Amino acid sequence: MNIGKPRKIGKSIEDIEEGDSLSLTESIEDNQLLLYLGLTNDANPLYIQHDYTQKTDYQRPIVPSVMLMGIITSAVSKHLPGPGSHVVNFSVNFIEPVFHYETLTFDFEVIKVDKMKDVVTISVEAINGEGDRILDAVVMVQPPKEMAEQEEAQHE
Repeated sequence: MNIGKPRKIGKSIEDIEEGDSLSLTESIEDNQLLLYLGLTNDANPLYIQHDYTQKTDYQRPIVPSVMLMGIITSAVSKHLPGPGSHVVNFSVNFIEPVFHYETLTFDFEVIKVDKMKDVVTISVEAINGEGDRILDAVVMVQPPKEMAEQEEAQHE
């Protein structure tokens, strides 16, 4: 649906360079957890039940891994490369659990620009408030490409 408003589009592959980076900080709050759990119908007691988690190694509820992945894909969609981007591959290593109400810092860096495949590879590291690394990820992203660019490429 086009309502006549110009839409912001993220960086094209020509505008992205190795070394481009982004850092963002997110706090995990109850409203986010409840939305996730409600949307997915995920009732894992590790995510919500204090009495259950006290009997585990975690001792308290943890944040679902998919929520952390969502923070990463949201940053790709909003900032690097930005609106119009499409994640084509995602590899993540969860190093430490994340607990409710933690504040996390995510550091993104473009480590490869492949113009032949029209894909950029972004490295992501996240740390918690104590400075502990909680995850490492590698995300392959197809930057936004407008139809005119696609048609030009086909005619070349």
